[in-house]
Amino acid sequence: MPQVRVDEVKRFMEESLQAAGAPPSEAKAHAELLLHADVTGHYSHGLNRLELYINDIKSGATDPNGKPVVLKESAATAWVDGRDALGATVGNFCMDLAVKKAKESGVGWVSAKGCNHFGMAGFWALKAEQEGLIGMAFTNSSPVMVPTRSKQRACGTNPVAMFAPAANGDSLGVDMASTTAAMGKIEIQIHKGEPIPHGWALGPDGKTTTDAQLAFNTGHLLPLGGFEQTSGYKGFCLSAMIEVFCSGLSGANASHQVRSWSLDSNEGSPNLGQCFAAINPDCFAPGFAERVAHCLKAYRNLEPVDPSLPVLAPGDKERANAQMTKDRGTIMYAQRQIDVCNALAATVGVKPLKVV
Repeated sequence: MPQVRVDEVKRFMEESLQAAGAPPSEAKAHAELLLHADVTGHYSHGLNRLELYINDIKSGATDPNGKPVVLKESAATAWVDGRDALGATVGNFCMDLAVKKAKESGVGWVSAKGCNHFGMAGFWALKAEQEGLIGMAFTNSSPVMVPTRSKQRACGTNPVAMFAPAANGDSLGVDMASTTAAMGKIEIQIHKGEPIPHGWALGPDGKTTTDAQLAFNTGHLLPLGGFEQTSGYKGFCLSAMIEVFCSGLSGANASHQVRSWSLDSNEGSPNLGQCFAAINPDCFAPGFAERVAHCLKAYRNLEPVDPSLPVLAPGDKERANAQMTKDRGTIMYAQRQIDVCNALAATVGVKPLKVV
């Protein structure tokens, strides 16, 4: 696959966002968010999402100059209006506020309405972990999940992310959708021209499909766990739980009320709900970081089924991907992804991506 230098990807993202109307500071922050996804191997939430963000700016769904405001707060909580700002603008505002409250009160819990897509949820949880705190992040989304026993979609991919610090600079990181796979993963398979695994999505006939384009067009994803017989109701319940944190607390649209997420949408603001939390381990039993490190060591030392595939602790794969990207100095993309970005470059008037 074609390779692009990391700094070139960053340049392209920043210039494209600025050309669409984002101030330099917010374009830089949003590019950092997208770049993190590609560097860690989650291509669904990186460069793949750039066109969507730019089109939402052009349609007026996103205000690139918007600034979030606090509507109500206590020592440990805050209710925020994201004012349709860029995802990184709202995410930085809310997690910075949660971190501040956690350092002062032990816990910081911030729920926001008026939000746009905020990229990879783990990016925000990691932001708190880097301050020595447990970080959590949640968001709702457009309705793409088919709840257990339903023929219709009603829930979002509604991801949950949690990062916790461990001793010696280590950490435990969880970042996952409540569907079997995020819609962006299906988009990546389309870019590659490859099928999706059985059990990710349904076709228009209500049966599972491996046709990536058909799955994308139908927009019916299975909950984490799949069908009822394989405990898919757990993914459904997880999505519903996250909905409570996001739209329930903030007053944003619930997933079943959110507009469709498409490049040509002109339905206005999605009014997503998002939630950011930080917890200070120092307010609890001494030795937190050491206990988390002990768990990580236990997981990694388990005997693997296949000796060539060691057991990974949550977050290990992303760290390994990030290190490989750093060592290589480039990010590999499907040719179709490069083509899409260069078509976007011509539209917004920036230099196309330079492939190595």
